[in-house]
Amino acid sequence: MTILVTGAAGFIGSNFVLNWLGSQDEDVVSLDNLTYAGNVDNLSSLSKDNRHFFIKGDIGDSKLILSTLKKYNPTAIINFAAESHVDRSISAPDTFIETNIFGTYRLLRSTLSYWEVLTEKQKKEFRFLHISTDEVYGDLDTKAPPFTEENRYIPNSPYSASKAASDHLVRAWNQTYKLPTITTNCSNNYGSFQFPEKLIPLCIINAINNKPLPLYGDGKQIRDWLHVDDHCDAIKVVLKSGAIGETYNIGGNIEKTNIQVVHSICEFLDNLKPRLDKISYAQQISFVKDRLGHDRRYAIDASKIKKELGWQPKETFESGIEKTIKWYLEHDEWVKNVISGDYKKWVDNYYP
Repeated sequence: MTILVTGAAGFIGSNFVLNWLGSQDEDVVSLDNLTYAGNVDNLSSLSKDNRHFFIKGDIGDSKLILSTLKKYNPTAIINFAAESHVDRSISAPDTFIETNIFGTYRLLRSTLSYWEVLTEKQKKEFRFLHISTDEVYGDLDTKAPPFTEENRYIPNSPYSASKAASDHLVRAWNQTYKLPTITTNCSNNYGSFQFPEKLIPLCIINAINNKPLPLYGDGKQIRDWLHVDDHCDAIKVVLKSGAIGETYNIGGNIEKTNIQVVHSICEFLDNLKPRLDKISYAQQISFVKDRLGHDRRYAIDASKIKKELGWQPKETFESGIEKTIKWYLEHDEWVKNVISGDYKKWVDNYYP
């Protein structure tokens, strides 16, 4: 068995590749375009692993995708490739439309061409697993029940709208062409290798560098937090046992406000790496102007995947956030390279 993982040098993609090769023997072909958040250094521990093959490329490059599929003959594609930062989608939506919509479309078209000439046995075994987000469901009232797979799509940002469109394309390729697709919609991930523009790594890194810990508005936006290791385990379960054409919501069953999350980070850092003046990192919290169209609450009902596939998260928020903070404290060189942009210099030299 060989799988193709797109967006494999990004945060969730790289964690999935490492998780996969750490738990089983099947080969992995990793494909990533190595844009600003794609860091091939995330996969450096696999440099001598003969089960791993890395390709720099775009999911929208149909010629490259088809040649890769024909060369490696994967039995599954796990599509993580996406532009994913809401703030960037507000200021520069074009890239999100190109990657998340047109890129997914071209990947589906290439995959269908590959799948249609497989043997009947190979066709039945093949899976196209599309990784999406809970943000496609839109804003959730504070008293409303969590999102289920039956919730309407009501995206409110260019990012979530582009992901919603990609989800619809995946569904259409299943319904129209019978391509064996499955979609997962996850809640907010956190963990190792996350690019420090997202809340948790940003606050960890800013805290220890004596910088403000920025919180939008009043900081009371609610998110459901999912440790990336739990997410990777869920994806493996869906790939193995998920029903073709279905959607599975994946969540951590942990609803917290952003300000609660940041206070938790400060409390752990106060113990793990206290400031020299012994003052709590919480004094660095700074409230900034809220972003445009900021959804107030997301929450995932993950009962379907638990009932049908037997998956549920293992990490509590306390265990997950402690593990995450320790990872960033122990990987200072990775952090420095990302913040300085040195990893991009390496990529430009290695992949001109």
